[in-house]
Amino acid sequence: MSRGDSSLPLAPSVDAIPSIDALPPPTTLLRTPAFCDMVVGSHRLRLLQDGAQAFPAMLEAIAHARSTLCLETYILRDDHVGQTFACALAERARAGVEVNLLYDAWGSSVSSEYVEGLREAGARVVAFRPVLHALQNRKLLRHVVRRNHRKSLIVDSQIAFTGGINLCDDYAPRDLGGALPWRDTHLALEGPAAMELQYYFLRTWKKAKGPALDEPLYSLASRRPDPRVRVITSDVHRGRAGIRDAYRAAIKKATRRIWITNAYFLPSLGFLHALSEAAKRGVDVRIMVPGTTDVPAVLHASRSIYGRLLEAGARLYEWKGRVLHAKTAVIDGYWSTVGSSNLDMQSLRQNLEANALVEDERFGLAMEAMFLSDVPHCEEVTASRWEKRPPWERAASWAAYLFRDWL
Repeated sequence: MSRGDSSLPLAPSVDAIPSIDALPPPTTLLRTPAFCDMVVGSHRLRLLQDGAQAFPAMLEAIAHARSTLCLETYILRDDHVGQTFACALAERARAGVEVNLLYDAWGSSVSSEYVEGLREAGARVVAFRPVLHALQNRKLLRHVVRRNHRKSLIVDSQIAFTGGINLCDDYAPRDLGGALPWRDTHLALEGPAAMELQYYFLRTWKKAKGPALDEPLYSLASRRPDPRVRVITSDVHRGRAGIRDAYRAAIKKATRRIWITNAYFLPSLGFLHALSEAAKRGVDVRIMVPGTTDVPAVLHASRSIYGRLLEAGARLYEWKGRVLHAKTAVIDGYWSTVGSSNLDMQSLRQNLEANALVEDERFGLAMEAMFLSDVPHCEEVTASRWEKRPPWERAASWAAYLFRDWL
């Protein structure tokens, strides 16, 4: 496709997206609907679109827990979704499952009654870096700024979830009381990568001074490498550049397509340069960002870099209507990622994040189909439209970009 061609290829039909309905899964068979469902290497993967698919799948996995449950989230609220998950966790804790809940103290909003109710049921609940504790920390700024932005659930060391979906009503489908549910993407993994997510959860749990674990329950016997499905994280003290480096390596190798969907798109100059260079060498670079957001300053700052990308030949889409919160990418139809990491300074340099990396053409096909199904909800930002933006918008973008490292 030439750069001057504004048309989009037709999305693959649903029938073209691989399914494994007739194949045995590695471990537990989830029955809830998914955007796609397939076996890749040693894993079963289920791509989940929005809370409408993610919440039922997560609750189903929780209900089948027999040994351990580890749940980690940036936002946890004492609303309908939060109460639904609390009830599910409490029920399993009463049944003797070791339930561990780690939520970020800055991003979450839960009452003491909510927490105590879980603890009374037998669940262990820990707030990551409470702000009040920061006042006693000599490294106050670092303590406050570095947040736990991961969203992960690991059940019985066998099935795991990661992606962008938090536990609150923002993502609730209409049949669960939601009004305009946010657009987001989650991934369910069954196989060795679940061990990786659990390993990093347990590391963070200990750093957060969570109660002692019954360690024999958390088997690492299946923690073996699978080059086709991996988990990369930014951790408390190390590996903070892992996600950024994985993105940049894939972008630099790209020869055909780079399709990115990201809720808070404000990359470093090096990252931006890599995207621009890819577009200049003829790679089909498309970036989807929210046109409606819960953090307007990030949107204004992000718009300040549109010009450079458009000049290089990239195509930009702003999602309209409900909030777009997904963090995904597919490169050359083979390399894909779904996770919690935004492409901004906070995620790439500060926060604890977790992304799944999948190298598989069939899964890449599904990721491209999801991207294309989202395009009709967007407005393309063209160079001519961009040149006509009003002075106030230019000024707002310039001002917001000055604070990009803190957004």
